[in-house]
Amino acid sequence: SAPDMATINTGVQTRALAAKDAMAQNATQMDKLIAALLKAGIERKDIQTSGTNLNPQYDYSNRTDGQGPRFIGYEASNQLTVKVRKIDKAGELVDIMVGAGATNINGPSFGLLNPDKLLDQARVNALKTAQTRANLYAQASGYKSARLVGISEGGGYSPPMPMVSMRMDAAQSAPATKIEPGQISTSISLNVQYVLER
Repeated sequence: SAPDMATINTGVQTRALAAKDAMAQNATQMDKLIAALLKAGIERKDIQTSGTNLNPQYDYSNRTDGQGPRFIGYEASNQLTVKVRKIDKAGELVDIMVGAGATNINGPSFGLLNPDKLLDQARVNALKTAQTRANLYAQASGYKSARLVGISEGGGYSPPMPMVSMRMDAAQSAPATKIEPGQISTSISLNVQYVLER
């Protein structure tokens, strides 16, 4: 079936000599990115912080004997997970993120907002197939019918891997990003036990 939602991971990275400056610049950039997402129609409930990091940065080049790496400042990063409910807008949204200063984009990964309906259909189909085959085996071996005595379930819904992964250092004028959602398969594995009856 066709997916009806997508998840995109995005974020910003900033560098400064002082840790507080790197974090302050990052907060400013993140506010700009979130504002752009909201303006593009993404609801605040569909924007979630997935990681905040602050790390010292060192220059390991030009090292001479007896000298350690040179400290060059701090790098702050903030990552968001964005749920996109209008997947036909996913490509446009990627471009909006880049235009708003995003330095990292991973995704989209496609999924279903409510996979339960499709899973229930898969359960019914699997059980019908199992009963038909059990009856076939029963009749082929001289029994009248097969009576179901047990069911256990495995498997489930698993979305496909993300189709697009990008890292940008700067937004540049380019053709619009195109994203094809394709199809998602839903499967259920049932282990069924039957008693053959004469």
